[in-house]
Amino acid sequence: MSAKKTNYSYIGIAFILLVFGIIFVPRIVDRIKGGDVTRTESRTKDVSTDAKGYVSDLLFLEINGEAKKVPPFSFTNHDGKTITNKDYEGKVYVVEFFFTTCPTICPRMNRNLVQIQNTFADFEDFGVASFTINPDFDTQEVLKSYADNYGITNPNWHLMTGDQEEIYALANIGFNIYAGENPNVEGGFEHSGNFALIDKNGFIRSRKDDFGNPKIYYKGIISEEEKVDEDGETEEISILKEDIAKLLKED
Repeated sequence: MSAKKTNYSYIGIAFILLVFGIIFVPRIVDRIKGGDVTRTESRTKDVSTDAKGYVSDLLFLEINGEAKKVPPFSFTNHDGKTITNKDYEGKVYVVEFFFTTCPTICPRMNRNLVQIQNTFADFEDFGVASFTINPDFDTQEVLKSYADNYGITNPNWHLMTGDQEEIYALANIGFNIYAGENPNVEGGFEHSGNFALIDKNGFIRSRKDDFGNPKIYYKGIISEEEKVDEDGETEEISILKEDIAKLLKED
């Protein structure tokens, strides 16, 4: 990933369109230059009154009229086991795309995830899904060494490798989180520095921004300790922790 700080903001440009003077329709547009693929239209739906049991105030991302779920996937994790989306059923988890030789943002992202891991160490229904975008190099053995070096101990944190086209489709289409090869950037690959938050039923969830629209993803690069980076971007690890806690309370 390029080390330019302008690449830190990939998501979050929201336009509020006033229709018939009373209806606000949020449209989320991701900048390809910033990293994430442009979506046609995305809205959110608060289904707390429709669902049985407790549902938090976090929004459900709605695309083309349906709440967005994690698509089916099947890859090999750092222990050599086949992991699918079904292994995360009943768990709250964070999703990232990374690669082990990333010289810029990945180390910062994974240090933040380890901190989150340690915060929720007592919760058996919390996990992380890390997908490498350089599977040719990031074999099971390489991922295992990476996990050991970073202190990844949560049994529900799987660093996964597999077919590159399937991983890229999962990132760019399944999550609308940009990932791709680029020989002109440091490390040879570029990807979003954002995290996706998934609830126990496999739905992508997020909180509202100041305008009532979904944040959709959470900035994964800036640490809680930093608070802001040199471009004035505010950290979102603290709010991600708050929202994980909310989802863990859901039925």
